[in-house]
Amino acid sequence: MTDITFAVVGIEPESYAVTPTLNARLGVAAVGDDAIHAIALRCQVRIEPMRRGYSDDEAAGLLDLFGPRERWANTMHNFQWLQTAAMVQGFTGATQVTLPLECTYDFEVAAAKYLHALRDGCVPLQFLFSGTIFAKGPRGFEVRQVPWDREDRFQMPVSVWRDLIAQHYPNTGWLRLHRDTIDALAAYRSERGLLSFDEAVTSLLEENKTEELR
Repeated sequence: MTDITFAVVGIEPESYAVTPTLNARLGVAAVGDDAIHAIALRCQVRIEPMRRGYSDDEAAGLLDLFGPRERWANTMHNFQWLQTAAMVQGFTGATQVTLPLECTYDFEVAAAKYLHALRDGCVPLQFLFSGTIFAKGPRGFEVRQVPWDREDRFQMPVSVWRDLIAQHYPNTGWLRLHRDTIDALAAYRSERGLLSFDEAVTSLLEENKTEELR
């Protein structure tokens, strides 16, 4: 029986996607003489935050996720980033396939909040593979599952994520607000003749800072 292995060889932003998408280039190897007709591949991508260090600025950005640094031994655990899938075309020996990683910049999502907090270095990723293999076996056509223990780790440069977000949201970000909050913010903006919601939020922050100094 042919054994299947997977290895992530690189990740880069997709230049022409409508929404933020990274492309993970995946090497697939079939150890054996049998041809692989196709693989319906699924993959869960997880972030392993304990596998890197953090500056004080990064720690401040991670406060909502993990609490203060002295609590990280109990609060910092691996968590899911996303799930993806791809169809691997038939091959013998080895091939490569692109795994699309569709990303969100919603700050209410733990992974986006984590990635936004990072300044440099790498993001420690774990890829967990599953799916269905269609191959030629000793008794003809054969269908079997990708072994449960197929996985790989990859250190994705933080700059890759930052380049992706800069490409889709240059110098901006997104916050989800309750409808009543949006209505109140719109009224505040109109009353003061402000040109944008950004100016309205900035004005409110300045007012709050003034109140704190009194």
